[in-house]
Amino acid sequence: MLTQVFAGAVYGIESHPVTIEVHIDKGIGYHLVGLPDNAIKESNYRIAAALTNCGFKLPGKKITINLAPADLRNEGASYDLPIAIGILVASGQIRTEILDQCSIMGELALDGGLRPIKGVLPIALQAKSSGLMSLLIPSENANEAAVVDGLAVYGFQNLSDLVAFLEGKDFPKTKINLNKQFEEHHKNGLDFSDVKGQESIKRCMEIAAAGGHNIILIGPPGSGKSMIAKRLPGILPPMELDEALETTKIHSVVGGVKDQGLVCQRPFRSPHHTISDVALVGGGAYPQPGEISLAHNGVLFLDELPEFKRGVLEVMRQPLEDREVTISRAKFTVTYPASFMLVASMNPSPSGYFNDEQSPARISPTEMLRYMGKISGPLLDRIDLHIEVTPVPFEKLSQTRGGEKSSDIRSRVVKARQRQTKRFKNHQGLFHNAQMQSKDLREFCCLPDDALTLLQQAMEKLRLSARAYDRILKVARTIADLENQDGILTTHIAEAIQYRSLDREGWLG
Repeated sequence: MLTQVFAGAVYGIESHPVTIEVHIDKGIGYHLVGLPDNAIKESNYRIAAALTNCGFKLPGKKITINLAPADLRNEGASYDLPIAIGILVASGQIRTEILDQCSIMGELALDGGLRPIKGVLPIALQAKSSGLMSLLIPSENANEAAVVDGLAVYGFQNLSDLVAFLEGKDFPKTKINLNKQFEEHHKNGLDFSDVKGQESIKRCMEIAAAGGHNIILIGPPGSGKSMIAKRLPGILPPMELDEALETTKIHSVVGGVKDQGLVCQRPFRSPHHTISDVALVGGGAYPQPGEISLAHNGVLFLDELPEFKRGVLEVMRQPLEDREVTISRAKFTVTYPASFMLVASMNPSPSGYFNDEQSPARISPTEMLRYMGKISGPLLDRIDLHIEVTPVPFEKLSQTRGGEKSSDIRSRVVKARQRQTKRFKNHQGLFHNAQMQSKDLREFCCLPDDALTLLQQAMEKLRLSARAYDRILKVARTIADLENQDGILTTHIAEAIQYRSLDREGWLG
């Protein structure tokens, strides 16, 4: 008897339909075809034990299982459950009339229990687009899949409960979509009001958030670089539903969602400086998203930037421009989105006290230049804002009154982003100032004569690159948006030039 069970295979952050065909005939044997990986090839042992412990049996006949389309590579233990159901139906051990209306995925334990799987949200979206009515998965994945409207999601603890549902003996409640009313969440408890002093740094972070600009903080140890960076997500605009869905899909394929459901907070990723290039941008024999994709629609914080391997930093150059990363293998190519804000921090020298004349740990300019040389010029050119962070004086630290709250800063950031949304409404794929290309700068960043003269003088004196010129215009446009100005003024250009510290003489020679 031939039986078909619908499932899904995740590639990148998208899922493709897979039909599991189970045929049982006279003879003896267990044949699994359709480019399965080792985890799928070993599924017969898990399935046999699970069936026995749930009161069923693996038929002593010739069982042929095909994962169609047969030229699509399949991997993971999530095919255990649909294969087991296919065997039970094909062997006549259970009868059901709803198999053609649902998609089934899940990993089996030897006792018949169901274990959570990765990539459930893309699979749920694919099931809905394929016209299926329901998705049957492990209960731990149900909240994650329930964010998809128009698809009935059922979660099960074990194989026996699923069989009872298929036979119409038991009808568990559909998991309620806890995220149907999408709203803003800021629950990490980190607020800019905790930061004493550093008003100029807060201003710079506000500009970065308003325009989606990359930023690097340069200062000695203990000046508050990491403290400020960790509070940046709290002043970013709340995610739209489409952003939340795309972010959740990325975290879903690495198993980082489970009971959480929809990811409502902007990600903040802070990898250690020992990270490899594959872990940062993604890849591997079976490609997985890297840190830059897990930070999509959020913040990637690289603390102590010169301590990262130069090769690791250089692989970010293209994703910083394209806002996506493409990983190619011999037989397939996957693309992961990587639209993130890069926030980097660093000491000005190995000791951290290059500019502190009173420190006994000062070093020579030559040693400092060698330290700075670990970061390439092209990478620095892709960072819009360079800002020096100085230690907070005692009178500021001893103040009992807190600074401005993140919610107040965020309200100004949201208004600036709304201006950008209105400005770019006819430009597909353009959402904030940091994404503008050269043609967009010509349209939206026209300068008065005095501002143009000032910028020319800065370019000649600082020997700025063409990319740095673009960065200054983008930052100036954001400053104008924060001040609710339609045009860029000379003061906006002057402030934007100040945020190119690493281009100024005295840092890089």
